Amino acid sequence: MNEFDSHELHEKIEELLEQKNIKALKALLAEVNPVDVAEALEGLDEKDILLTYRLLPKESAADLFVAADPEFQEVLVKGFSDVELRAVMDEIYLDDAADLIEEMPANVVARILKNTDAETRKSINALLLYPEDSAGSLMTPEYVSLYPSMTVEEAFARIRRDGVDKETVYTCYVTENRKLVGVVSVRSMLVAASGTKISEIMHQNLIAVETTDDKEFVASQFQKYGYLAIPVVDREQRLVGIVTIDDALEVMEDEATEDIEKMAAIVPTEKPYMKTGVFATYAKRIPWLLLLMISATFTSQIINSFESALASCIVLTGFIPMIMDTGGNAGGQASVTIIRGLSLGDVELRDVWRIIWKEVRVAIVCGLTVAPVAFLKVLFIDRMLWATDINGILVALVVSITLMFTIVVSKLIGCTLPLLAKKIGFDPAVMASPFITTIVDALALLLYFGVASSILHI
Repeated sequence: MNEFDSHELHEKIEELLEQKNIKALKALLAEVNPVDVAEALEGLDEKDILLTYRLLPKESAADLFVAADPEFQEVLVKGFSDVELRAVMDEIYLDDAADLIEEMPANVVARILKNTDAETRKSINALLLYPEDSAGSLMTPEYVSLYPSMTVEEAFARIRRDGVDKETVYTCYVTENRKLVGVVSVRSMLVAASGTKISEIMHQNLIAVETTDDKEFVASQFQKYGYLAIPVVDREQRLVGIVTIDDALEVMEDEATEDIEKMAAIVPTEKPYMKTGVFATYAKRIPWLLLLMISATFTSQIINSFESALASCIVLTGFIPMIMDTGGNAGGQASVTIIRGLSLGDVELRDVWRIIWKEVRVAIVCGLTVAPVAFLKVLFIDRMLWATDINGILVALVVSITLMFTIVVSKLIGCTLPLLAKKIGFDPAVMASPFITTIVDALALLLYFGVASSILHI
Protein backbone atom coordinates (compact mmCIF):
# COMPACT_ATOMS: atom_id res chain seq x y z
CA MET A 1 0.00 0.00 0.00
CA ASN A 2 1.18 3.52 -0.75
CA GLU A 3 1.71 6.04 2.02
CA PHE A 4 0.15 9.46 1.64
CA ASP A 5 0.03 12.56 3.76
CA SER A 6 -3.62 12.98 4.82
CA HIS A 7 -3.77 16.50 3.34
CA GLU A 8 -2.29 15.35 0.03
CA LEU A 9 -4.68 12.39 -0.09
CA HIS A 10 -7.64 14.67 0.70
CA GLU A 11 -6.72 16.95 -2.20
CA LYS A 12 -6.18 14.01 -4.55
CA ILE A 13 -9.58 12.52 -3.69
CA GLU A 14 -11.24 15.92 -4.17
CA GLU A 15 -9.55 16.32 -7.54
CA LEU A 16 -10.68 12.91 -8.78
CA LEU A 17 -14.22 13.52 -7.53
CA GLU A 18 -14.37 16.85 -9.39
CA GLN A 19 -13.12 15.12 -12.56
CA LYS A 20 -15.66 12.31 -11.97
CA ASN A 21 -12.78 9.90 -12.56
CA ILE A 22 -14.31 7.05 -10.57
CA LYS A 23 -12.00 4.40 -12.02
CA ALA A 24 -8.84 6.26 -10.94
CA LEU A 25 -10.35 7.02 -7.52
CA LYS A 26 -11.22 3.36 -6.95
CA ALA A 27 -7.66 2.36 -7.91
CA LEU A 28 -6.23 4.98 -5.56
CA LEU A 29 -8.37 3.84 -2.63
CA ALA A 30 -7.28 0.23 -3.17
CA GLU A 31 -3.66 1.29 -2.59
CA VAL A 32 -4.22 3.31 0.60
CA ASN A 33 -4.71 2.12 4.16
CA PRO A 34 -8.37 2.55 5.23
CA VAL A 35 -7.31 4.49 8.34
CA ASP A 36 -5.59 7.08 6.13
CA VAL A 37 -8.67 7.25 3.91
CA ALA A 38 -10.85 7.95 6.97
CA GLU A 39 -8.65 10.94 7.86
CA ALA A 40 -8.56 12.20 4.28
CA LEU A 41 -12.35 12.12 3.85
CA GLU A 42 -12.95 14.59 6.69
CA GLY A 43 -14.19 17.89 5.36
CA LEU A 44 -15.77 16.46 2.19
CA ASP A 45 -19.47 16.83 1.41
CA GLU A 46 -21.66 14.01 2.71
CA LYS A 47 -22.49 12.81 -0.80
CA ASP A 48 -18.78 12.65 -1.69
CA ILE A 49 -18.00 10.79 1.53
CA LEU A 50 -20.67 8.18 0.77
CA LEU A 51 -19.58 7.85 -2.86
CA THR A 52 -15.93 7.34 -1.86
CA TYR A 53 -16.90 4.87 0.86
CA ARG A 54 -18.89 2.77 -1.63
CA LEU A 55 -15.83 2.47 -3.88
CA LEU A 56 -13.84 0.70 -1.17
CA PRO A 57 -13.49 -3.08 -1.04
CA LYS A 58 -15.81 -4.70 1.52
CA GLU A 59 -13.15 -5.40 4.19
CA SER A 60 -11.46 -2.02 3.73
CA ALA A 61 -14.83 -0.29 4.08
CA ALA A 62 -15.41 -1.97 7.44
CA ASP A 63 -11.91 -0.99 8.63
CA LEU A 64 -12.52 2.60 7.58
CA PHE A 65 -15.85 2.66 9.40
CA VAL A 66 -14.24 1.48 12.66
CA ALA A 67 -11.33 3.95 12.33
CA ALA A 68 -13.63 6.95 11.75
CA ASP A 69 -14.68 9.25 14.57
CA PRO A 70 -18.32 9.21 15.84
CA GLU A 71 -19.44 12.24 13.79
CA PHE A 72 -18.07 10.65 10.61
CA GLN A 73 -19.73 7.32 11.47
CA GLU A 74 -23.05 9.06 12.01
CA VAL A 75 -22.83 10.63 8.54
CA LEU A 76 -22.18 7.21 7.03
CA VAL A 77 -24.93 5.43 8.95
CA LYS A 78 -27.51 8.05 7.98
CA GLY A 79 -26.52 7.74 4.34
CA PHE A 80 -26.46 3.93 4.24
CA SER A 81 -29.25 1.84 2.87
CA ASP A 82 -30.42 -0.98 5.15
CA VAL A 83 -28.47 -3.46 3.04
CA GLU A 84 -25.25 -1.44 3.38
CA LEU A 85 -25.74 -0.97 7.11
CA ARG A 86 -26.36 -4.68 7.59
CA ALA A 87 -23.18 -5.46 5.62
CA VAL A 88 -21.12 -3.14 7.83
CA MET A 89 -22.53 -4.57 11.04
CA ASP A 90 -21.74 -8.06 9.80
CA GLU A 91 -18.11 -7.10 9.16
CA ILE A 92 -17.17 -5.16 12.32
CA TYR A 93 -16.34 -6.81 15.62
CA LEU A 94 -18.79 -6.81 18.51
CA ASP A 95 -16.73 -4.53 20.78
CA ASP A 96 -16.52 -1.95 17.97
CA ALA A 97 -20.28 -2.30 17.42
CA ALA A 98 -20.91 -1.67 21.13
CA ASP A 99 -18.65 1.42 21.04
CA LEU A 100 -20.55 2.68 18.00
CA ILE A 101 -23.92 2.33 19.72
CA GLU A 102 -22.67 4.16 22.82
CA GLU A 103 -21.72 7.17 20.69
CA MET A 104 -24.75 7.40 18.38
CA PRO A 105 -28.03 9.30 18.91
CA ALA A 106 -31.07 7.20 19.86
CA ASN A 107 -32.67 7.28 16.39
CA VAL A 108 -29.43 6.08 14.78
CA VAL A 109 -29.01 3.34 17.43
CA ALA A 110 -32.53 2.08 16.71
CA ARG A 111 -31.72 1.76 13.02
CA ILE A 112 -28.39 -0.01 13.72
CA LEU A 113 -30.02 -2.55 16.03
CA LYS A 114 -32.80 -3.09 13.53
CA ASN A 115 -30.20 -4.21 10.99
CA THR A 116 -28.38 -6.70 13.22
CA ASP A 117 -29.39 -10.28 13.90
CA ALA A 118 -30.79 -11.38 17.27
CA GLU A 119 -27.59 -13.05 18.44
CA THR A 120 -25.49 -9.96 17.66
CA ARG A 121 -27.98 -7.70 19.45
CA LYS A 122 -27.82 -9.96 22.50
CA SER A 123 -24.00 -9.83 22.56
CA ILE A 124 -23.95 -6.04 22.10
CA ASN A 125 -26.48 -5.51 24.89
CA ALA A 126 -24.41 -7.74 27.19
CA LEU A 127 -21.34 -5.57 26.55
CA LEU A 128 -23.31 -2.38 27.15
CA LEU A 129 -24.40 -3.58 30.59
CA TYR A 130 -20.83 -3.37 31.94
CA PRO A 131 -19.65 -0.10 33.55
CA GLU A 132 -18.12 2.27 31.01
CA ASP A 133 -14.63 2.18 32.53
CA SER A 134 -14.49 -1.58 33.12
CA ALA A 135 -12.73 -4.42 31.35
CA GLY A 136 -16.18 -5.80 30.50
CA SER A 137 -17.02 -2.77 28.36
CA LEU A 138 -13.65 -3.01 26.63
CA MET A 139 -13.64 -6.71 25.78
CA THR A 140 -14.88 -8.61 22.77
CA PRO A 141 -16.55 -12.04 23.01
CA GLU A 142 -15.02 -12.98 19.64
CA TYR A 143 -12.15 -15.30 20.52
CA VAL A 144 -11.10 -18.86 19.69
CA SER A 145 -11.81 -21.35 22.47
CA LEU A 146 -10.20 -24.81 22.56
CA TYR A 147 -10.46 -27.80 24.91
CA PRO A 148 -7.56 -29.52 26.73
CA SER A 149 -8.49 -32.89 25.22
CA MET A 150 -8.22 -31.63 21.63
CA THR A 151 -5.29 -32.60 19.43
CA VAL A 152 -3.36 -29.95 17.51
CA GLU A 153 -4.97 -31.19 14.29
CA GLU A 154 -8.45 -30.81 15.79
CA ALA A 155 -7.55 -27.37 17.12
CA PHE A 156 -6.48 -26.15 13.67
CA ALA A 157 -9.68 -27.52 12.18
CA ARG A 158 -11.65 -25.45 14.69
CA ILE A 159 -9.57 -22.35 14.01
CA ARG A 160 -10.17 -22.70 10.26
CA ARG A 161 -13.90 -23.10 10.87
CA ASP A 162 -14.45 -20.36 13.48
CA GLY A 163 -11.43 -18.08 13.16
CA VAL A 164 -12.72 -16.04 10.24
CA ASP A 165 -15.15 -14.18 12.49
CA LYS A 166 -12.81 -13.83 15.48
CA GLU A 167 -10.84 -10.71 16.33
CA THR A 168 -7.61 -12.67 16.80
CA VAL A 169 -6.48 -16.25 16.23
CA TYR A 170 -2.82 -15.84 17.20
CA THR A 171 -3.62 -16.72 20.80
CA CYS A 172 -6.26 -19.32 21.66
CA TYR A 173 -7.85 -19.88 25.06
CA VAL A 174 -8.32 -23.30 26.60
CA THR A 175 -11.51 -23.80 28.60
CA GLU A 176 -13.06 -26.64 30.54
CA ASN A 177 -16.70 -26.29 31.59
CA ARG A 178 -16.39 -22.65 30.41
CA LYS A 179 -13.60 -22.01 32.97
CA LEU A 180 -10.30 -20.68 31.69
CA VAL A 181 -7.60 -23.29 32.31
CA GLY A 182 -4.85 -22.31 29.90
CA VAL A 183 -3.66 -20.41 26.86
CA VAL A 184 -1.88 -21.65 23.74
CA SER A 185 -0.37 -19.77 20.81
CA VAL A 186 -0.69 -20.76 17.18
CA ARG A 187 3.10 -20.77 17.07
CA SER A 188 3.23 -23.48 19.75
CA MET A 189 0.73 -25.57 17.81
CA LEU A 190 2.56 -25.14 14.51
CA VAL A 191 5.79 -26.60 15.90
CA ALA A 192 4.02 -29.44 17.73
CA ALA A 193 3.08 -32.80 16.22
CA SER A 194 -0.47 -32.99 14.87
CA GLY A 195 -1.46 -35.63 17.44
CA THR A 196 -0.22 -33.62 20.45
CA LYS A 197 -2.89 -32.81 23.02
CA ILE A 198 -3.55 -29.14 23.71
CA SER A 199 -3.20 -29.87 27.44
CA GLU A 200 0.46 -30.81 26.81
CA ILE A 201 1.47 -27.52 25.18
CA MET A 202 -0.85 -24.98 26.82
CA HIS A 203 0.42 -22.51 29.44
CA GLN A 204 -1.47 -22.68 32.71
CA ASN A 205 0.40 -19.82 34.37
CA LEU A 206 -1.52 -17.07 32.61
CA ILE A 207 -2.55 -13.49 33.24
CA ALA A 208 -6.26 -12.65 33.17
CA VAL A 209 -8.40 -9.71 34.28
CA GLU A 210 -11.93 -9.65 35.65
CA THR A 211 -14.89 -7.95 34.01
CA THR A 212 -15.07 -5.40 36.84
CA ASP A 213 -11.39 -4.37 36.65
CA ASP A 214 -10.75 -0.77 35.64
CA LYS A 215 -9.77 -0.43 31.99
CA GLU A 216 -6.71 1.63 32.93
CA PHE A 217 -5.51 -1.35 34.98
CA VAL A 218 -6.15 -3.61 31.99
CA ALA A 219 -4.05 -1.35 29.76
CA SER A 220 -1.23 -1.43 32.33
CA GLN A 221 -1.17 -5.23 32.07
CA PHE A 222 -0.42 -4.96 28.35
CA GLN A 223 2.47 -2.62 29.14
CA LYS A 224 3.77 -4.92 31.84
CA TYR A 225 3.56 -8.26 30.03
CA GLY A 226 3.68 -7.27 26.36
CA TYR A 227 0.67 -9.35 25.35
CA LEU A 228 -1.39 -8.93 22.17
CA ALA A 229 -4.57 -9.99 23.99
CA ILE A 230 -5.61 -10.62 27.59
CA PRO A 231 -8.50 -12.90 28.63
CA VAL A 232 -11.38 -11.50 30.69
CA VAL A 233 -13.07 -13.75 33.25
CA ASP A 234 -16.01 -13.39 35.61
CA ARG A 235 -15.92 -14.02 39.35
CA GLU A 236 -16.20 -17.78 38.79
CA GLN A 237 -13.17 -17.66 36.47
CA ARG A 238 -15.32 -18.38 33.43
CA LEU A 239 -13.96 -16.92 30.21
CA VAL A 240 -16.32 -14.25 28.87
CA GLY A 241 -14.13 -12.32 26.44
CA ILE A 242 -10.72 -10.90 25.56
CA VAL A 243 -9.23 -7.43 25.36
CA THR A 244 -6.96 -6.85 22.36
CA ILE A 245 -3.93 -4.58 22.10
CA ASP A 246 -5.66 -2.05 19.79
CA ASP A 247 -8.28 -1.32 22.45
CA ALA A 248 -5.59 -1.13 25.16
CA LEU A 249 -3.62 1.41 23.12
CA GLU A 250 -6.74 3.55 22.74
CA VAL A 251 -7.24 3.48 26.52
CA MET A 252 -3.61 4.49 27.09
CA GLU A 253 -3.98 7.41 24.69
CA ASP A 254 -7.25 8.57 26.29
CA GLU A 255 -5.83 8.33 29.82
CA ALA A 256 -2.64 10.19 28.86
CA THR A 257 -4.70 12.95 27.21
CA GLU A 258 -6.96 13.19 30.26
CA ASP A 259 -3.99 13.46 32.62
CA ILE A 260 -2.37 16.17 30.49
CA GLU A 261 -5.61 18.17 30.44
CA LYS A 262 -6.03 17.87 34.19
CA MET A 263 -2.41 18.88 34.78
CA ALA A 264 -3.05 21.97 32.67
CA ALA A 265 -6.19 22.80 34.73
CA ILE A 266 -8.63 21.88 31.97
CA VAL A 267 -11.74 19.78 32.46
CA PRO A 268 -11.15 16.68 30.26
CA THR A 269 -13.05 16.37 26.99
CA GLU A 270 -13.53 13.38 24.69
CA LYS A 271 -13.66 15.40 21.46
CA PRO A 272 -10.53 16.35 19.45
CA TYR A 273 -9.47 20.01 19.77
CA MET A 274 -10.44 20.99 16.21
CA LYS A 275 -13.92 19.49 16.65
CA THR A 276 -14.64 21.19 19.95
CA GLY A 277 -16.56 24.45 19.64
CA VAL A 278 -15.50 27.77 21.17
CA PHE A 279 -18.10 27.69 23.94
CA ALA A 280 -17.43 24.02 24.69
CA THR A 281 -13.72 24.81 25.05
CA TYR A 282 -14.58 27.83 27.20
CA ALA A 283 -16.76 25.68 29.47
CA LYS A 284 -13.91 23.21 30.00
CA ARG A 285 -11.38 25.90 30.93
CA ILE A 286 -13.28 28.56 32.85
CA PRO A 287 -14.02 26.60 36.07
CA TRP A 288 -10.34 26.12 36.86
CA LEU A 289 -9.47 29.67 35.82
CA LEU A 290 -12.07 31.03 38.24
CA LEU A 291 -10.99 28.70 41.03
CA LEU A 292 -7.30 29.53 40.63
CA MET A 293 -8.06 33.25 40.40
CA ILE A 294 -10.07 33.15 43.63
CA SER A 295 -7.41 31.05 45.35
CA ALA A 296 -4.85 33.73 44.44
CA THR A 297 -6.67 35.93 46.99
CA PHE A 298 -4.45 34.38 49.66
CA THR A 299 -1.37 35.60 47.80
CA SER A 300 -2.78 39.12 47.59
CA GLN A 301 -3.62 39.14 51.30
CA ILE A 302 -0.08 38.09 52.21
CA ILE A 303 1.42 40.89 50.11
CA ASN A 304 -1.04 43.41 51.62
CA SER A 305 -0.17 42.31 55.15
CA PHE A 306 3.50 43.10 54.48
CA GLU A 307 2.76 46.38 52.74
CA SER A 308 4.62 48.46 55.31
CA ALA A 309 7.70 46.23 55.04
CA LEU A 310 7.69 46.58 51.27
CA ALA A 311 7.31 50.33 51.57
CA SER A 312 10.46 50.56 53.70
CA CYS A 313 12.40 48.36 51.25
CA ILE A 314 10.68 48.77 47.92
CA VAL A 315 13.43 46.87 46.08
CA LEU A 316 12.12 43.60 47.51
CA THR A 317 9.03 43.90 45.34
CA GLY A 318 11.03 43.31 42.17
CA PHE A 319 12.08 39.81 43.24
CA ILE A 320 8.60 38.49 44.11
CA PRO A 321 7.87 37.15 40.58
CA MET A 322 11.24 35.33 40.42
CA ILE A 323 10.72 33.65 43.79
CA MET A 324 7.12 32.66 43.06
CA ASP A 325 7.97 31.35 39.57
CA THR A 326 10.92 29.33 40.84
CA GLY A 327 8.79 27.79 43.58
CA GLY A 328 5.99 26.95 41.13
CA ASN A 329 8.43 25.40 38.67
CA ALA A 330 10.12 23.32 41.38
CA GLY A 331 6.79 22.06 42.69
CA GLY A 332 5.56 21.36 39.17
CA GLN A 333 8.64 19.27 38.38
CA ALA A 334 8.07 17.06 41.42
CA SER A 335 4.30 16.75 40.96
CA VAL A 336 4.43 15.82 37.27
CA THR A 337 7.11 13.22 37.97
CA ILE A 338 5.07 11.61 40.76
CA ILE A 339 1.77 11.80 38.83
CA ARG A 340 3.34 10.07 35.84
CA GLY A 341 4.97 7.51 38.14
CA LEU A 342 1.59 6.73 39.74
CA SER A 343 -0.01 6.43 36.30
CA LEU A 344 2.64 3.97 35.08
CA GLY A 345 2.80 2.07 38.35
CA ASP A 346 6.45 3.05 38.94
CA VAL A 347 5.60 4.51 42.35
CA GLU A 348 2.97 3.49 44.88
CA LEU A 349 1.52 4.91 48.09
CA ARG A 350 3.71 2.68 50.22
CA ASP A 351 6.76 4.43 48.73
CA VAL A 352 5.79 7.79 50.29
CA TRP A 353 8.71 8.06 52.72
CA ARG A 354 11.25 7.00 50.13
CA ILE A 355 9.80 9.58 47.73
CA ILE A 356 9.93 12.35 50.32
CA TRP A 357 13.50 11.49 51.30
CA LYS A 358 14.59 11.47 47.66
CA GLU A 359 12.85 14.77 46.84
CA VAL A 360 14.35 16.44 49.92
CA ARG A 361 17.84 15.51 48.76
CA VAL A 362 17.09 16.60 45.19
CA ALA A 363 15.64 19.88 46.49
CA ILE A 364 18.69 20.61 48.66
CA VAL A 365 21.07 20.04 45.75
CA CYS A 366 18.88 22.19 43.45
CA GLY A 367 18.64 24.88 46.11
CA LEU A 368 22.40 24.90 46.68
CA THR A 369 22.84 25.40 42.93
CA VAL A 370 20.20 28.08 42.45
CA ALA A 371 20.92 30.11 45.61
CA PRO A 372 24.51 31.21 44.80
CA VAL A 373 23.55 31.94 41.19
CA ALA A 374 20.67 34.10 42.43
CA PHE A 375 22.99 35.81 44.94
CA LEU A 376 25.43 36.82 42.18
CA LYS A 377 22.59 37.83 39.85
CA VAL A 378 21.02 40.11 42.45
CA LEU A 379 24.37 41.57 43.50
CA PHE A 380 25.92 42.26 40.11
CA ILE A 381 23.08 42.46 37.61
CA ASP A 382 19.91 43.63 39.37
CA ARG A 383 21.72 46.08 41.67
CA MET A 384 22.66 48.25 38.70
CA LEU A 385 18.96 48.99 38.24
CA TRP A 386 18.30 50.01 41.82
CA ALA A 387 17.62 53.60 42.75
CA THR A 388 18.33 53.04 46.45
CA ASP A 389 21.19 52.93 48.93
CA ILE A 390 20.06 49.68 50.54
CA ASN A 391 22.85 47.19 51.20
CA GLY A 392 22.96 44.99 48.08
CA ILE A 393 24.65 42.09 49.84
CA LEU A 394 21.84 41.79 52.39
CA VAL A 395 19.15 41.90 49.70
CA ALA A 396 21.00 39.28 47.66
CA LEU A 397 21.27 37.15 50.79
CA VAL A 398 17.52 37.44 51.46
CA VAL A 399 16.65 36.40 47.90
CA SER A 400 19.10 33.48 47.76
CA ILE A 401 18.11 32.06 51.17
CA THR A 402 14.42 32.40 50.30
CA LEU A 403 14.95 30.57 47.01
CA MET A 404 16.78 27.78 48.84
CA PHE A 405 13.92 27.19 51.28
CA THR A 406 11.25 27.75 48.64
CA ILE A 407 12.66 25.01 46.41
CA VAL A 408 12.77 22.53 49.30
CA VAL A 409 9.20 23.33 50.42
CA SER A 410 7.88 23.35 46.83
CA LYS A 411 9.30 19.95 45.98
CA LEU A 412 7.93 18.48 49.21
CA ILE A 413 4.46 19.81 48.39
CA GLY A 414 4.78 18.76 44.76
CA CYS A 415 5.57 15.15 45.63
CA THR A 416 3.16 14.70 48.55
CA LEU A 417 -0.05 16.28 47.22
CA PRO A 418 -0.50 13.78 44.33
CA LEU A 419 0.10 10.92 46.78
CA LEU A 420 -2.45 12.42 49.18
CA ALA A 421 -4.97 12.77 46.34
CA LYS A 422 -4.45 9.12 45.42
CA LYS A 423 -4.88 8.09 49.06
CA ILE A 424 -8.26 9.79 49.43
CA GLY A 425 -9.51 8.57 46.03
CA PHE A 426 -8.99 11.68 43.87
CA ASP A 427 -7.20 11.72 40.53
CA PRO A 428 -3.56 12.73 41.26
CA ALA A 429 -3.47 14.72 37.99
CA VAL A 430 -5.64 17.47 39.52
CA MET A 431 -2.76 18.20 41.91
CA ALA A 432 -0.46 19.22 39.08
CA SER A 433 1.23 22.50 38.33
CA PRO A 434 -1.62 25.10 38.48
CA PHE A 435 -3.01 23.87 41.80
CA ILE A 436 0.40 23.37 43.40
CA THR A 437 1.65 26.72 42.10
CA THR A 438 -1.14 28.52 43.95
CA ILE A 439 -0.17 26.88 47.25
CA VAL A 440 3.55 27.35 46.66
CA ASP A 441 3.11 31.04 45.80
CA ALA A 442 1.55 31.74 49.18
CA LEU A 443 4.20 29.78 51.09
CA ALA A 444 7.02 31.36 49.08
CA LEU A 445 5.81 34.85 50.01
CA LEU A 446 5.60 33.94 53.69
CA LEU A 447 9.15 32.60 53.55
CA TYR A 448 10.34 35.66 51.64
CA PHE A 449 8.94 38.20 54.05
CA GLY A 450 9.98 36.08 57.02
CA VAL A 451 13.61 35.94 55.85
CA ALA A 452 13.58 39.64 54.89
CA SER A 453 12.25 40.64 58.32
CA SER A 454 14.98 38.62 60.07
CA ILE A 455 17.90 39.90 57.96
CA LEU A 456 16.85 43.44 57.02
CA HIS A 457 14.88 44.16 60.25
CA ILE A 458 11.96 45.68 58.37
